[in-house]
Amino acid sequence: MLKIKKLSEVLGKAVYTDSGDHFGEIEEVNLVENKVDSWRIKVSGTLGSFLGGARGVVIPHQFVKAIGDVCIISKANLPMQEDNMEMTELHEEEFDL
Repeated sequence: MLKIKKLSEVLGKAVYTDSGDHFGEIEEVNLVENKVDSWRIKVSGTLGSFLGGARGVVIPHQFVKAIGDVCIISKANLPMQEDNMEMTELHEEEFDL
């Protein structure tokens, strides 16, 4: 049976990736035409270090795998740390740092 949750019950829930890493907590939900469009996540986990100091991200609803006691998002759709390291190396080479 499908259990329906109120949006107010979901706010503040912990967010984890599908690989089990803590990512943050749900801060806000964005609605478009009375449907959930995206989720604003306050980043507080160890994965937030590669976001360049950003305090939060907006995750499209299709990246959310499940919401229950916690929210599970797909890690495959998040920017990877290796990609950011490559970008940093490219910028350092460009500016001779």
